[in-house]
Amino acid sequence: MISRKFYPFLFLVFSTLSLQQAWAQIPQVPAVMEFADLTLKITPQAQREIQLDVDAQYRNPNYFKVKLERANLFMPIVERELRRVGVPEDLKYLVIQESGLISDAVSTSNAVGFWQFKQGTAEEVGLRVDGQVDERKNIATSSRGAATYLKKHNNALNNWMTALVSYQMGLGGAKAYFGNQYSGKSVIEVDRNTHWYFKKFLAHKVAFEAPTYYFTSNQKLVEMQVQGPATMSTLAKRYGVSEEHLKEFNKWAVQGKIPAGSHTLFFIKEGNLPVEPAIETYQEPKPKTSTSTVSSKASPAYRQANSFPRISGNTTQASQPNQITVNDLDGVQASKTASPSKFASEIGMKEKKFIKVNDLPEDTRIETGKYYYTEKKK
Repeated sequence: MISRKFYPFLFLVFSTLSLQQAWAQIPQVPAVMEFADLTLKITPQAQREIQLDVDAQYRNPNYFKVKLERANLFMPIVERELRRVGVPEDLKYLVIQESGLISDAVSTSNAVGFWQFKQGTAEEVGLRVDGQVDERKNIATSSRGAATYLKKHNNALNNWMTALVSYQMGLGGAKAYFGNQYSGKSVIEVDRNTHWYFKKFLAHKVAFEAPTYYFTSNQKLVEMQVQGPATMSTLAKRYGVSEEHLKEFNKWAVQGKIPAGSHTLFFIKEGNLPVEPAIETYQEPKPKTSTSTVSSKASPAYRQANSFPRISGNTTQASQPNQITVNDLDGVQASKTASPSKFASEIGMKEKKFIKVNDLPEDTRIETGKYYYTEKKK
């Protein structure tokens, strides 16, 4: 008989072996894929392009495992909400692409949460965003909001591929970009001209498609209806978890407590999930060569952010070009409010290119302290 004290060791061994096995068997992009109600015929060039993104997901096994564990916890809820609204479950992989399933992820354009909603759009799909509750950070309500948004756009575009791309460029942008060429089509060729956002989505679908992500853990996320006002401390004692654990899984409660009314509380009743956020670990990229004086990597001036946006490089010179990266792309921090035209000129970019790489409306204002890309998204 095996002693119980060896069980944790054996679990660790088998988990590690399973991860290594999955990592060694990187899924390959097929020539034909099913997506939603569409059949996709992928050209060899597009296959190679998408495969590079799939390979990148598997490059760091520990980072990949963290994403798989998040998928284990959150995907059943995402799938349920998509079904309820009438959106194909295939679109669930978009939440991994958008935020890596990090509840409080924030983009350079101030989109927040699992599905990366800006406040105005969040409120349009029925999400509450105020000083007490931010439902963009709630996996159930934000998934319902995303499903509502996607279904509305599919009703207008009559194609799930173009509806998905509209999540990145808006309904008006998708109509202008695609016209009616894909409306009602059931077979689509994916080639080098297919929109990069959709090809990136396909890479996530290939990399994380079930049953791959289900081997990592048997933990379940509990949803409990609670009546506020209530403190996390009181609820932690009631449900037998730590206060820190509740705060980590309920960041939708902006002030760290449950406000008045009925709310859904999320927690893991059993398991060994760490209390600290499951954040990716990245290696520090080399700073860009510049004529400006750049501090040594040993200096505190260099840092690596564990949240979104991920900022790396010489942050003491963040307002200067070629000093920092934003989410692994060249970027810059705005030191003052300005128009896109003036700001682009100051950093040596053409206004149209700057607006395009940052997906900005033309009438937007550059805001002090925000980060902006200076390099096209790959």
